[in-house]
Amino acid sequence: MNDWAPIAKEYDPLKAGSIDGTDEEPHDRAIWRAMLARYVPNKGVTGDPHLTLFVARLNLQTTEEKLKEVFSRYGDVRKIRLVRDLVTGFSKGYAFIEYKEERALLKAHRDANRLVIDQHEIFVDFELERTLRGWIPRRLGGGFGGKKESGQLRFGGRDRPFRKPINLPSVKNDLYGEGSSEKRNWSREGTRDWRTRDRDHERSRDKRWPERERSWTWGESERERDSKEERSRGRERKDRDR
Repeated sequence: MNDWAPIAKEYDPLKAGSIDGTDEEPHDRAIWRAMLARYVPNKGVTGDPHLTLFVARLNLQTTEEKLKEVFSRYGDVRKIRLVRDLVTGFSKGYAFIEYKEERALLKAHRDANRLVIDQHEIFVDFELERTLRGWIPRRLGGGFGGKKESGQLRFGGRDRPFRKPINLPSVKNDLYGEGSSEKRNWSREGTRDWRTRDRDHERSRDKRWPERERSWTWGESERERDSKEERSRGRERKDRDR
């Protein structure tokens, strides 16, 4: 837990496929592909990787001139590489922008993220291919981000960082460690209270029971008296009729 961080310091496809980086088994084919891949960064890429930004989710109509116009606001741009398809020459929707100074790089990383260019909200992060150890690109099952519908969600990046894992031992200590004696005493006292209440209730019920019996017997004697009086009156009437 002391080494935990929301942003990955070393790329692991298995951890990137987990929301908190604690999974032990791959859950989709892409993770298997990334785990079996032996990717080597492109040696033909030039420039300083520590001064380069990765810009994604670009409009396919966005050009190098437009990117230079926007990102020059943060500092002097040394080089812009808009990735295009080798066959068609169309943009693939992402680019790499190299700055001359680190100050400009950090400013663009902070302020240019989620900026709207040509009706598209862009995503900006540091270059990871040459700076993050073990990096696997998305085309091989790695990368960060992704959509839930595709089942290829990746965590540990700026766009979708790790969530802090639940520390089960600490939760256990909180529940059953300190303060447990107080909780136990409180529960015992509570049970005692209920027991004493039950006993008092039974005693009061036992006391009330003879009174109810007396009332019932008193009711029966009253009925007998009434019936005797009615009988005597009936006999007097018969005597009179005779």
